Amino acid sequence: MAFDARDNEITLDSHVRYVETGTVGKVVDIKTENEIDWIKIDKTELWYRAKLVELLDEKDLKKKSFDDGDDELDVDALKEKASKLENMQMDSSVAEGGG
Repeated sequence: MAFDARDNEITLDSHVRYVETGTVGKVVDIKTENEIDWIKIDKTELWYRAKLVELLDEKDLKKKSFDDGDDELDVDALKEKASKLENMQMDSSVAEGGG
């Protein structure tokens, strides 16, 4: 038995988000080592500390599958997002990287 960052119980097949990077996936395994709970996420096949993920509700999951043909691609929404990105301007006062 493992618990997330908000003390919600995590079970197999639960969907979680790793709070550090936003990685979302389904829990495929759970283990406890040295009194620390770990969960394995299907998307990355990596182990995460249970206290560093948050359990997702069904409303948090965006179920869009383009393989089955049942869902339609929202072309207008994609065009709107692309338009917003095209209209962005870089500001010369942004911080520069490097040394």
